[in-house]
Amino acid sequence: MKRILAVITTLLLAVGLFTGVTGASEEPKVTSPPKGVPEKTAFNLGHLNSTAHLLAFVAAEEGYFKEEGLAVTLSQFASAGELVAGLEGGQLDAAFIGSVPTITNQAAGHDITIFGGAMTNGHGYVIKSDLVPDGFVEGDISILRGKNIASVKNSVQDYELLVLLKNNGIEIGEGADKAGVVYFESQKDAYNALAGQEIDAASVYSPYASVARAAGHTVVYYCNEKEEFKDQPCCRQVALTGALAASPNTYTAFERALIKAYKFSQENRSKTIDDVARYITIEKPQIEYEVYGGHAASVPDPDKHGTVSLKEGVVEFGYTNGTDYDLEKLYNTGIYETALAQLLAENPDDGVYNDLKAHFDTAN
Repeated sequence: MKRILAVITTLLLAVGLFTGVTGASEEPKVTSPPKGVPEKTAFNLGHLNSTAHLLAFVAAEEGYFKEEGLAVTLSQFASAGELVAGLEGGQLDAAFIGSVPTITNQAAGHDITIFGGAMTNGHGYVIKSDLVPDGFVEGDISILRGKNIASVKNSVQDYELLVLLKNNGIEIGEGADKAGVVYFESQKDAYNALAGQEIDAASVYSPYASVARAAGHTVVYYCNEKEEFKDQPCCRQVALTGALAASPNTYTAFERALIKAYKFSQENRSKTIDDVARYITIEKPQIEYEVYGGHAASVPDPDKHGTVSLKEGVVEFGYTNGTDYDLEKLYNTGIYETALAQLLAENPDDGVYNDLKAHFDTAN
């Protein structure tokens, strides 16, 4: 019996020592959520006539959608309203929609969720140059006193205009000390109205700022130059809430493609401009100015904190007709976080991906 106990004791000690040595020598493994098979491969994406949506253009032209197992069809729409209708009608799986119309549609009961970003800043206002006095300095909002301004209702450009007019003590209305605001259905219509005699200034988002400058108009301000709108979320990636829940692998694959496209845009300037030119028909120098001129950034990060702050302002200014709502239920940062984690697991030393991770950690 004593001999049997001795053998058992020896074996237990050996097992304990073996386990201890193994545990001490193991190194932590870098893990990420596993890639799943896309639930659907045919994917329809809606966008506007904007250089700001370059992530989709680059992902398509450089083969990143295909690389992720998706057959993505890109379709251009004229307005946020059309894009929301496309989602709800089943024509679109995702859309790049302005942050303000996304918020107002959510407040109105539309079951759409933000799951990524498309553009930050990149918009402002222009004025006919013959109305610009000597000594004008870009950013001086007082130049809009007594002017008729073409804007787009339910847009981030209009929200920013109202904020700046209020902050500078300029009332909306008729008269030399007031600013008249005339609303149009789309940015294209607002800009085209500048060709008439009734409109003096107009809102712009990329690429209309470059188009306006080329036509001889003067920039009143870019929103990124205003402290109130620093890092203002503009267009967001939006989908039906139910679609995101039903096809998480598909949307994660879509997001990986956009993140890859962002990396490409940071490292391949000339080819990025070529890719955008296939979708936005303006001169390449204008595309370069819009994309790399410092007034806009096309980043896929959801930027939740910034959007929550914007939502509070939008509600305060009456865009939701007094309706407040819980944005938390309609914001999904998990898809982007998973997609980025997967790419980082494959490329742990990649500088662009690590910068995106640092941004995500502070912005969401």
